[in-house]
Order: sequence, then C-alpha cells, then structure tokens
Amino acid sequence: MNGRMEVAQMMGAEAVQGPWSSTISDVEAMAEAARCLFCEDPPCVRACPTGIDIPLFIRKIASGNRVGAAKTIFDANPLGSSCARVCPTDELCEGACVWGKSSRPVEIGRLQQYATDAVLERGVALYDPPSQPIPYRFAIIGAGPAGLAAARELALAGAQVTVYEREQSPGGLNTYGIPPFRLSEGVAVAEAEMILSLGVRFERGVDVGMHVRPEQLVDSCDGVLLACGLGAGKRLGIEGEELDGVMDAITFLRMAKEGRARAGREVVVIGAGNTAMDAATTARRLGAERVTIVYRRSEKEMTAYRFEYAFAKSEGVQFRWKLMPVRFVGEGAVQEVRCRQTELDPSGAWRLAEREERLSADQVIVAIGQARRWDLLDAFQVPHRDGAVTVDEQGRTRRPKVYAAGDCVWSGKGAEATVVVAVEQGKRAALAMLKDARSRRVEHGLATEGSAWPT
Repeated sequence: MNGRMEVAQMMGAEAVQGPWSSTISDVEAMAEAARCLFCEDPPCVRACPTGIDIPLFIRKIASGNRVGAAKTIFDANPLGSSCARVCPTDELCEGACVWGKSSRPVEIGRLQQYATDAVLERGVALYDPPSQPIPYRFAIIGAGPAGLAAARELALAGAQVTVYEREQSPGGLNTYGIPPFRLSEGVAVAEAEMILSLGVRFERGVDVGMHVRPEQLVDSCDGVLLACGLGAGKRLGIEGEELDGVMDAITFLRMAKEGRARAGREVVVIGAGNTAMDAATTARRLGAERVTIVYRRSEKEMTAYRFEYAFAKSEGVQFRWKLMPVRFVGEGAVQEVRCRQTELDPSGAWRLAEREERLSADQVIVAIGQARRWDLLDAFQVPHRDGAVTVDEQGRTRRPKVYAAGDCVWSGKGAEATVVVAVEQGKRAALAMLKDARSRRVEHGLATEGSAWPT
C-alpha cells in the first residue's frame, strides 16, 4: 500500500490536515537562525544521534531556503519532523550549543520543526523512487521509527522492501503512544507517506508469527529486520488491578491519540518515567481535577527527562515520592489506592516501610514499562538477554540475515530509548543489511555489476 491518501484513510482524513503547530514565525525563524555561529566543528551535530548537519540547515533557513533546510534534515533523519517535536533537545543538540555557556542556546528544535513543516504541510516530494533498482528483497517487522527509517534507506538504495505491521497504521510510538499535544497524527501520516511513496510495500494488520511464518521470511529475503518494539504495558500484580478504572498508560495514551480517552476526577499515575509524565499531563488536559504521580523511589531516581518533569509540574501534576501501591480498593470500580512508604535499607536497596497511606482515586494509570516480545524473538531464534535482542553496533544478531533495531534491542540501561535513537539504529541496520546482502551475492558469484550500492 502506497500513497498519502491510503495512509490517511487508515488513520482518519483529519490526520492529513494537521494541525501543523509551528511555534515560530518567519521573522522569528530568520532572527533565530542568524544567531547560529556556524561552528567549524559543531558540537550540536556530534550530539545528534542521527548526525543532522545542523549549521547547514540553519544557514539555509537564514538564506530563505526553507525546503532546502528540510531536505538537509530529512536526508539524515527520515522522521526529522517528529524528532523536532519530541526529542530531548536540551540534553542533545541544544544542550551542546556553544551559546549555552554564556547565553541561551540556539533553538534548534523549533527551527527544525519550522523547516520540516514547510515540506509536510504542502506535501512537497523530496525524493523520487530510485531509477536503478537492485534485485534484493528485505522484510521489516514493525512500522515504528526504527522500521520506517530502515525502510527509507533500503528503498532509496533500490531494494524491494516490505514492512509488516500488526496495527492498521504505520508510525508505532509516534502514531499511538505520544500525546497529541506533543505530536499530532498529521505529522506521523505525512512522514510515513514520504517513505511509503518510495515503493515500500506496507502490509497492515499482519502479525508475523501468526499470519506469516518467520522461517518463510528468512528463507525468501536477503535480510529481515526486527523492529517490533515492545508489547503491552506491564502489570503490578497486586490486588484490585482488575477493577474498572485501572488501565496501563500505553492503552490510555493510545485512546487519547484516537480521541476516545476519558479522565477521572482524581487520577493516580504509577511510575515516574517519560510515559508516566505523558499520561499525567494528558489526564490533566482531559479535565482531571487532581493528578498525582506515585513513585516508589525518590525524585533523584526518576527516569523521566527533566523537561518532561518540569512540564508535568507546570500542568498542575502533583508528585508523591517513596510511596508504593500495594492494593487497589473499590466495589466494581477503583476508589482508593493503598500504598506503603518505602525507605533505603543499609545496603542501599529500597524496601517497604510500615507506614501505610490511602489515596482517593477514581482512575489509576499504570506506567511501569512494557513487556518484551518474547514470542517473536523466540520464533526468529535470535539470542536475547531479558527480552532485549543481542546485536552488534550495526544491528546484526548472531543469526545470519536477521537484524534488530529500536526498542526491542534496548536493555533499559545506558542510552535512553528515544525516537531519534531508534531512527539511527534503523539506518545503521539498513546499511548493514545492504552490505551483507551484497557480500553474500559476491561470495556466490551472483552480484549484479553496476548496481547502485551505497559505499
């Protein structure tokens, strides 16, 4: 399936119409672009996981070439518009800006959004399908950021690419898991269309392992990329979790994105990661009178980005630290969250204290992470540790012809699992897939001379 209209039909016609929410005017963009020092060895570029040439795209904005600026961004990051909206820029590109040492950094995120909106809202075609195809077939499992980024790289090289997606619409986290006030469906639709229009085949509603056998893909393709992300939200495993009004954050955010979510009057969110912050602020914007985030450790140990935390506080979200839910109480529907305080023991581990607290709640949103796709990883017979696929720096697994990228390779330690990191992993995996496929063909004397292979 190709084309913007077909993608729009999957997600609703209103998605293509926007809203486009650039937060900077033409005059402001030109003035902000003029602040860039165009450093010779720009630290902002080094801080960007996808390596966008930031001074170059800002220079193009300064010269009035907004579409050219967008092309520079999308060349490096196929989801550059989404990342402009959701990236932790204060910890990446803007955090590295030399202006930040003495003044305020250049607002790279807003400039990136300004440039990419010029292309997406007008439907400008930046890329044409390759005129010199190569006779290689690749399969991608999952149409999230990693899968779409890999599909774009493989398609531009001229390969035949099929993306298999369990959902009806492409985009993964961008489509279903990020609040609409941070990333509209229109952006996800437009970016997906740019990639699908390159001849990428999109198989929606297909559950690999159920509808398609993994061995069939491995045997028939030159490479298979696992970009399947994570599964359903984790459960706490405590009494009362089956009560009405208790749900996981992924389900809540998806319902909000689709316009089906309702917030209670008193909402308790369990967890202190970025998803918890998103769920809490979404509940507030849906009309909840009081939203309280409950976290079993201290503020210092929370995993959310500081800007997410600050935003949640600005929206009126309250926080309770060192408090762990032990039971949900209610008659049919949740009415109360019973918690125990926690404390550090002499070894430095958190343990339950004796004191109990009761929090009134008519809605509870659990945001303690997502389950791993054990079933799919085992079906592809790829090594994994605690459900995170073991890969090298280019995304190769130990099984020939099988690669992995995105959340399914994230171990929960080290680098944060962000959209921009998933995009870069998808790009790297695609290049490895092309290189390895070429090597196998050369080894067997089947390589096609003159094919447009990337170097």
